[in-house]
Parts: sequence; C-alpha cells; structure tokens
Amino acid sequence: MSDAEAFIRAHTAIARPALVPEIALHLATEITPIWQATEAWLAQEGIEPPFWAFAWPGGQALARTVLDTPALAAGKRVLDFAAGCGIGAIAAALAGAAAVEAAEIDDMALAATRLNAALNGVAVATPPGDVVGSACRWDLILAGDVCYEAPMTAHILPWLRAMAGAGAEVWIADPGRAYLPVAGMTLLSRHRVPTTRELEDREERQVTIHRLLP
Repeated sequence: MSDAEAFIRAHTAIARPALVPEIALHLATEITPIWQATEAWLAQEGIEPPFWAFAWPGGQALARTVLDTPALAAGKRVLDFAAGCGIGAIAAALAGAAAVEAAEIDDMALAATRLNAALNGVAVATPPGDVVGSACRWDLILAGDVCYEAPMTAHILPWLRAMAGAGAEVWIADPGRAYLPVAGMTLLSRHRVPTTRELEDREERQVTIHRLLP
C-alpha cells in the first residue's frame, strides 16, 4: 500500500452514497478536517480542496445512470474524466465496460480511485498526468461536476468537444454550476441527488446529464 493510500484509509470511512448504494467508497464526512489533514500531510498550504474524499452530485448521477442502463457502458472503453473518488469509473466497470480509465491531475484522487476500485472488486486504470490533449482512445467519457470554475472549463471544454468529434460519447453531469455551457449539448436526463450542507448550500441538487456535441 502506498503512503497516499494509507493516509486515505486513516482519514476516511467506508460509506455508500445516497443515490448509488451499490458502490462502497472511502469518504470523509466533513471537508475542513480532511482538507487540513491533507495540507499537513503534503506539507503544503493553499492546495485545492480534497475533491476525492466526497461523492459529488454529478458523479453520483453518472454512476446511477450507468448502473441502471449497463448497456450504455458494457463492452466499451470508458474514461471517467476528473474522476475524484472514481465513482463513475467503478460504475462503468461494474456495468461490464471493456476497459476503464480514471483521469485526474491530483495524485491523491488517483490513489483514492485505486482504493475504491479494489473495495468494489473492479479494475480501473489510473495513469498519471493531465489527459487533456490526448488523442481519443475511448468510446464513452463521463465528466461530472467539471464546470465549477471558468479556467477549468476553458481548459477542458475544447478538448472534450474534440473527443466528441472523434467519435466518443461525452456526458457532462452538472448540478447547476456557474460555467456549464448553454449551447452545443443535448439533454439526456435529470436526477435529484441528496447532498449535505457541509458541501452544498442545500440538501438536494438537481443534476442534468447532457451529451456534448462536437
């Protein structure tokens, strides 16, 4: 076990997200303690929040969709983009995907995804580095909660559109974040996802899943 995996085990508990109880994950219950502990462990201040420690609404909606309709992922090459805890990747693997990758620029998130995949008895590849700019090697790309900041949206959206143009299905699951594009998408479904005021400003989020057009 890596040091990162040991840290995650020590600072989280195994829980099942409200919308996707079939999947068990190493999760935190409060954001401030895990954030402070991560900064102390990495000996860095001002790091990004530990997104890997929570099952965010967009990821839950994607996982629920895949598990409810496994034919959408079965036999396909699937990428869980900005995977966080890896819930989308795990759902795709459980649905019978031919190969599953989780993409993250945060090494802690990749460690969390490996732990969570093992917890659920599935195989998920976790190559390091920024996948943006790579050539398309996937049939389905899942992207949950990725439009919460303008710089990130500007960085990823042209590449995701290029992936759609190269033949991949690209699904963006969004719980009402500020920078979701308003054009060039087709609505696939809506989901009501329970959340907590520890993470959100309400106890439930409505998540829309759109297919991104080239």
